[in-house]
Amino acid sequence: MSRQANRGTESKKMSSELFTLTYGALVTQLCKDYENDEDVNKQLDRILFSNFLPRGYNIGVRLIEDFLARSNVGRCHDFRETADVIAKVAFKMYLGITPSITNWSPAGDEFSLILENNPLVDFVELPDNHSSLIYSNLLCGVLRGALEMVQMAVEAKFVQDTLKGDGVTEIRMRFIRRIEDNLPAGEE
Repeated sequence: MSRQANRGTESKKMSSELFTLTYGALVTQLCKDYENDEDVNKQLDRILFSNFLPRGYNIGVRLIEDFLARSNVGRCHDFRETADVIAKVAFKMYLGITPSITNWSPAGDEFSLILENNPLVDFVELPDNHSSLIYSNLLCGVLRGALEMVQMAVEAKFVQDTLKGDGVTEIRMRFIRRIEDNLPAGEE
């Protein structure tokens, strides 16, 4: 019994490390392919494909189906509930971490996800010539893409990053609007 539990833990750790290293190889290749960090940041966040690996937004579009099927989470009724599900269920399910939710705006349309430990940056040091690179920008694209698929337009951006000397990694989320379903007439 104990051996099987250890194998499951070891397998998850190996999968996590493999993903981290593969992601690092992708970022390295993008840095070689594009002349400046801003273009790399856009590519990490965009819809486009790089050979077989989709970038952030597109991953989120596909990931939401898996998340909804595996998590048994119902429709969120407001942005606060959405924040809780993102932090306590989605991040835990896919990255093995639970970020804290802080810095709510008075209107309740903005909050921060604080990642004490960002698994994407394990084994990573940013070279001096890539000081404006947002290495984990893939996460912002994933969040935007996934939430768009559940009719929520959001902005997601990095405010702090441990790779740049900050004490934590902070992703700022802002609700933009609810996306209305545009179903063809008669298909409701």
